[in-house]
Amino acid sequence: MPPLPGPLAHLSPLLDDYGYPAVGLLVLLDSGGIPVPGQTILVLAAVYAGTGRMSITGVVAVAVVAAVVGDCLGYLVGRTGGRSFVDRWGRYAGLTPARAERAEGFFTRNGGKVVTVARFVDGLRQTNGIIAGTTGMPWRRFMPANIAGAVLWVGVWAALGYVLGDNIGPLYERAVRYQVYLLAALAALVAALVVRAVARRRRTLRDGHLRDGQRSGTTSKEDA
Repeated sequence: MPPLPGPLAHLSPLLDDYGYPAVGLLVLLDSGGIPVPGQTILVLAAVYAGTGRMSITGVVAVAVVAAVVGDCLGYLVGRTGGRSFVDRWGRYAGLTPARAERAEGFFTRNGGKVVTVARFVDGLRQTNGIIAGTTGMPWRRFMPANIAGAVLWVGVWAALGYVLGDNIGPLYERAVRYQVYLLAALAALVAALVVRAVARRRRTLRDGHLRDGQRSGTTSKEDA
């Protein structure tokens, strides 16, 4: 097989030495909140499978199970540790208190959709399970979205790596670069939703104060 470009080449020795366990471990850690190259080794393993050096069925099975388990671990961390855990340790995974606060409101309304598609965005892939647990997303909603996201993410990258082989390098580098734009767009969307929620809350409080004032005025007239 020709030399692989960029980050794919850097992980070749690890995959050569440890094979499927390396795929499972890195994908699990990447999905559980630790920023390791889980997606990169998944793509590389699929490229290997395309050349006959690994089984594509084995790669997909190991990666899907690891991705689901990793997200579940992140969810349990967020669920049991709550915001105090995220505020103390989340910054090591890129989840600062400010980001966690902005994400909570968004997750409350759109958690299932976010968990499903978050794996395609660096940063969200590592933290979506933690945020889902921290915000109290019900397990019965989280688990189906978690499985669907894992199958979709593994399926897309495994298929591309298997079909394109060593030609996937430029495509992968371009996709990683575009993730930055997608993450910025998602951040802008979350910010807009937060602003709208704050404005709506202020309007509700103002209307409530006005109604209380009107009732107080009416009561005063009746007493007089």
